[in-house]
Amino acid sequence: MVINNFKGGCVKNTKETPLVSIIIPVYNGANYLKHAINSAIKQTYKNIEIIVINDGSDDNNETEKLAKSYGDKIRYYFKKNGGVASALNFGIKKMRGEYFSWLSHDDVYMKNKIKSQIHFINKEKLTNCIIYSDYSFMTANGRKFGRSVRIDSKEVGRNHNIALLKGYLNGITLLIPKEAFDKYGLFDEKLKCIQDYDKWFDFMKHYKFIHLPKVLVTTRLHDKQTTNTSPYVEKEGNNFWIKVIKSYSNVEKENIFGTVKNFYNQMAKCLDKTVYKKAYNYCLNEGKKYEG
Repeated sequence: MVINNFKGGCVKNTKETPLVSIIIPVYNGANYLKHAINSAIKQTYKNIEIIVINDGSDDNNETEKLAKSYGDKIRYYFKKNGGVASALNFGIKKMRGEYFSWLSHDDVYMKNKIKSQIHFINKEKLTNCIIYSDYSFMTANGRKFGRSVRIDSKEVGRNHNIALLKGYLNGITLLIPKEAFDKYGLFDEKLKCIQDYDKWFDFMKHYKFIHLPKVLVTTRLHDKQTTNTSPYVEKEGNNFWIKVIKSYSNVEKENIFGTVKNFYNQMAKCLDKTVYKKAYNYCLNEGKKYEG
């Protein structure tokens, strides 16, 4: 699989106010959902539609009642439980917009999230690119904490693969052309935890990922997140990262991180503090082949 040989460029965009679809998948999320929906409604960019996908919640209709309380401010759908990927795919099939913007039910957008990204696209006259941004954190009760993640534009501008390889891509910061899903497929519903990075990796073969250096979303950290509760996290993550690492040729590895050895060192460093120990050890062992 050739990634670094991506030759696609961004072409001129002639529409200044395209419709943007904000898709909010939710499962038993009544406690946080209203904050997500409110942050979508308060967007300063007005040409949006908000689609809430209830992924089979079994919480005595609490999630459904909350969503329906917004009336025609949102479009609401209930589906049989199938996981985040299936809920996102359901929303993509229902969306009418030219751009897809994912909002997790427990996260929030800054009020200028969509406007800043569309303005950036128009200013640079770009399309067939995927825009991503910086982000901050909040606790379960909504209190901001820690430092915002501010990505080095110079670093990721050198090679757009770096954003994915170093784990900089937060899915809810992305703004994605709908045509990307039409041409290259939806999220893999067999994946329960790594469906987002799996799709971004696929898109990187066809689209340039461009960093907009603004904090535009806030991610909530809490004990009930999928990354903390799913039994699939470790297996899916290890399989994904080893697949990704193997997909790059040695020439591509050199283009990304200078040398093949440094590629493996950098990846081991990124994986060191994760639960993906199999992938971490794979990088260490492969890197040793290039010592001396």
